[in-house]
Amino acid sequence: MKTGYKPNRVVRELYTPEQRKRRDASVWTLVQGVLAPAQFVIFLVSLYFVLAYLATGQGYEIATASVVVKTFALYTIMITGSIWEKVVFGEWLFAKAFFWEDVFSMLVLALHTAYLAMVFFGLATPFELMLLALAAYATYVINAAQFIWKLRAARLQHARLQAQPARTETDTNKAFPDQLRIAL
Repeated sequence: MKTGYKPNRVVRELYTPEQRKRRDASVWTLVQGVLAPAQFVIFLVSLYFVLAYLATGQGYEIATASVVVKTFALYTIMITGSIWEKVVFGEWLFAKAFFWEDVFSMLVLALHTAYLAMVFFGLATPFELMLLALAAYATYVINAAQFIWKLRAARLQHARLQAQPARTETDTNKAFPDQLRIAL
């Protein structure tokens, strides 16, 4: 039986008002906004070369070069992203708002770096290297989806909160005691 009752929840926004101001004023926000789609295009081109090599056995050099370029694009976005986190949240990495995205980013970095090391030291066959590249790319896609989902949810949440009339903490406490409120 549905009653239509939806308990109010204390919802924590992704950004505090101060963090949102810092985010909006930072040049690093624009840098991330340019680098993220650029990296995605590099990924798509490289994925094509990797899959073409796996399908035909031809084009190992271009596939390898494309993975190297993708890896350096990843390093660039990770460095600038950590600067962005420092400016916005006061932490270089693992800010509460992006903790799990940053944790998964470490796996993405580890796999891309393992690829570079294996190429440099000749530790794998070309086929094995391309499989490693695909594993790295799969984690990259998951990580990119994490960020897109988080940022979209934050945008929608901010819009909803802006549309609601302001409630005071006292009003919330009267209507819903601490034991009944759900904190995110």
